[in-house]
Amino acid sequence: MFSLKKFDHHFGLMEDVAKKVGVDFGEALAEGRISPETLRGAALRCTGCTHPEECAQWSIDHPQGADAAPAYCRNGLLMERLRAV
Repeated sequence: MFSLKKFDHHFGLMEDVAKKVGVDFGEALAEGRISPETLRGAALRCTGCTHPEECAQWSIDHPQGADAAPAYCRNGLLMERLRAV
């Protein structure tokens, strides 16, 4: 069952990972590098992830940032593309 609480939790994780790898979704939206639909799809993709605890720990383990999202991240390629611009 879909819940907004789960969506919000995963969106928060996704946004935190993005920041750690140098991606600002708000900036990417404002600059037209990502559409609201694509961002929403990424968040929905994240809700299907089976690694939310590992993701939260990854974020804690990378306080200074990272070169890439964790290998299991369903949105790693999107973040890589947004970072490259």
